[in-house]
Amino acid sequence: MLTFLGFAMIATFLVLIMLKKMSPIAALVLIPALFCVFAGKGAHLGDYVIDGVGKLAPTAAMLMFAIVYFGVMIDVGLFDPIVRGILRFCKADPMRVVVGTAVLAAIVSLDGDGSTTFMITVSAMYPLYKRLGLSLVVMTGVAATANGIMNTLPWGGPTARAATALKLDAADIFVPMIPALAVGLLFVFVLAYVLGVKERRRVGMLVLPGQVEREAVEEELVPAAPGASGAPAATEAPAGSGSGSGPGTSSGSGSVAGSVAGSGSVAAGAGPAPASATASAAAPHAGGDAAASEDGFQGLDPHRPTLRPRLYWFNAGLTVALLTAMIMELLPIPVLFLLGAALALTVNFPHMPDQKARIAAHADNVLNVAGMVFAAAVFTGVLTGTGMVKHMADWLVGAIPEGMGPHMALVTGLLSLPLTYFMSNDGFYFGVLPVLAEAGAAHGVSPLEIARASLVGQALHMSSPLVPAVYVLVGMAKVEFGDHTRFTVKWAALTSLVVLAAGMLFGII
Repeated sequence: MLTFLGFAMIATFLVLIMLKKMSPIAALVLIPALFCVFAGKGAHLGDYVIDGVGKLAPTAAMLMFAIVYFGVMIDVGLFDPIVRGILRFCKADPMRVVVGTAVLAAIVSLDGDGSTTFMITVSAMYPLYKRLGLSLVVMTGVAATANGIMNTLPWGGPTARAATALKLDAADIFVPMIPALAVGLLFVFVLAYVLGVKERRRVGMLVLPGQVEREAVEEELVPAAPGASGAPAATEAPAGSGSGSGPGTSSGSGSVAGSVAGSGSVAAGAGPAPASATASAAAPHAGGDAAASEDGFQGLDPHRPTLRPRLYWFNAGLTVALLTAMIMELLPIPVLFLLGAALALTVNFPHMPDQKARIAAHADNVLNVAGMVFAAAVFTGVLTGTGMVKHMADWLVGAIPEGMGPHMALVTGLLSLPLTYFMSNDGFYFGVLPVLAEAGAAHGVSPLEIARASLVGQALHMSSPLVPAVYVLVGMAKVEFGDHTRFTVKWAALTSLVVLAAGMLFGII
């Protein structure tokens, strides 16, 4: 009974948010409460929720102060050189923009924190996606999948959990998996290239200001809009139009002419929104208008008043020290970000009104993410407290045919996709993985192989509704969670299967 209710609760939640019948916060709270009553344990709902909130409170605190810290770092210009480098590579080519998103997300993921990755990636790429009229769900999908692969780093969480649960050395699990994970990351880059080419075909390739080609094209095909100084009026792009786009796409697009790469012809595509529109669409911490430069678009205003160029090396050193302390586990991560945010605010903005302004600038993101985390605590609290998670895991393990015993590593890899999507990493690695390892050991399968196979589902896991960082991603990108899920799940699952196939091919799993 609990097995059926658990699967029914998850299915109901996913269907309602993907159809946009309920908001994620409402669905995370009301659906598990209803199913808790159906399970006959409504009297214990309060205990389950409090227990769930207690477990996720440190995560909520970490996200709150991480958003403030990295928001301040973006405000003061710490990441501007990275942003400029990525934008110079991207120029105005949609294919390069999408590939650049994957590269940036993968690089920033080296710190092991998904929230940090998404904040920096969205802040850098969001204005460019808006300016070119690209699908925002492509950005969130590519960023989440790239981060999922990099999340397997030993300090990222899953590898450490697998090592702890099975009493193994994390290096023995991770190092042999590097070739398979590299194949998975390469697949993400190829996927980004394919999606970027689709976006290029849909919106065209905008020719940058100052180029003779654009002037000639505009004279021939695009009459100047009234009141616009060389920039066409923006119109709303139809939702879901074109390859690779999704309902979550919101972009300023007009009938600006662009030259489609790979052909000598000129086609009408999505053009740049006016500077004022781009400024309002820019990431909340950009603090000013997004401007065009000679070699591309500026994602962050280079003249915003919050810049602190004289404190650049202090901020860089503080960030490196913070990430080093996080990797070395010198203090709990929430405490590190709390101290880091307080120090960053005090040094960069010594005057109280300026500190209040910076906190207010990021309050919207903080409230949305913290609220989502505490709502998710209801969902996880009910799943765990009622025993639904345990019954679901036992049912899945029990459904494995006896003849599959010698292939438990493959089974573990396949099960890691749905289980890490519908369960927290703690629930999977500490609750299910030991059972799978015991079943494998009975047939001579090494626990190391089981542990490595358990990592392949992380590309999909990073888009799970139970991962707090994904709400940072969709919230800052202004994408509906249901749209992100509908677009991303198939590509993330395919990426996980590629990692599994590479592991089997290389004899790692």
